[in-house]
Amino acid sequence: QVQLVESGGGLVQPGGSLTLSCAASGSIFGIYAMGWYRQVPRKQREQVAVIITGGGTNYADSVKGRFTISRDNAKNTVYLQMNSLKPEDTAVYYCNVKIPGRGFWGQGTQVTVSS
Repeated sequence: QVQLVESGGGLVQPGGSLTLSCAASGSIFGIYAMGWYRQVPRKQREQVAVIITGGGTNYADSVKGRFTISRDNAKNTVYLQMNSLKPEDTAVYYCNVKIPGRGFWGQGTQVTVSS
């Protein structure tokens, strides 16, 4: 089992910044991808950003140039730096970790972008 603890969500004004963190613990041997997804009511969860072993990254078109995903392997932690936030970025953000054959989700953290 893998346990994920997320932090960093909150309320921010349009144009502002937030950084999300997700720390993994437990049976974390073999993690090959860590990422962030988000979900709003009545819509499917969507991928925001993913980082794989070796450092390769992938971003949703809607966040390219504004969000940056990074990973601290020593701390088994993945970060999402979110800049130039827009009201449409409002969602519950979920951390996801993949090991061979399984994926794990965090509990979610609310990000609200509003004036």
